[in-house]
Amino acid sequence: MGRWEPDARDRLVRAALDLFDEQGYENTAVAQIAERAGLTKSTYFRHFRDKREVLFGGQDELLGLIVAGIEGAQAEPLGMVEAALVAMAVTFSEERRANGPRRLAVIAGNDELRERDALKMAGFARTMVDSMLRRGVAELDAQVAAELGILALRRGYAQWLEVGGDFAEVARRALEEVRAAAREC
Repeated sequence: MGRWEPDARDRLVRAALDLFDEQGYENTAVAQIAERAGLTKSTYFRHFRDKREVLFGGQDELLGLIVAGIEGAQAEPLGMVEAALVAMAVTFSEERRANGPRRLAVIAGNDELRERDALKMAGFARTMVDSMLRRGVAELDAQVAAELGILALRRGYAQWLEVGGDFAEVARRALEEVRAAAREC
């Protein structure tokens, strides 16, 4: 496969996951990932800032989708969160689903990556809160809705990895499960 061929980003992700499976996250270098993908190290860094980002890339796009979903929603706070989750669904491809279990396994096996994942989710929650505050939602209402939204995102992602389908619908169901559980508390 030549360097000029399309899908460099996806090739890098697949190569990284293969190498992480074979030799572990800690024992894999960026140069090895690029070589396995048939690309150069500089191409790697055009797509990802560092080795961790091959597992977490696309966060800026997701943050933008969260903001757009909340800004466009005509609903109560949890309805705004639902709109954000639905907006994020455009990034949930079949390839992402295929790579998901391996990605989660790598993250689960590394303290630094678990911390990075927690920071990513905290960033999503903060973006939801800030977006709702700009829409006039009371701060506590925005915080509660955002935290429930993150729980729904995690549950929905796990369910989507297991059963597939349209992520927007899976996320909606997960949010409804979380809403129902919150009403029972």
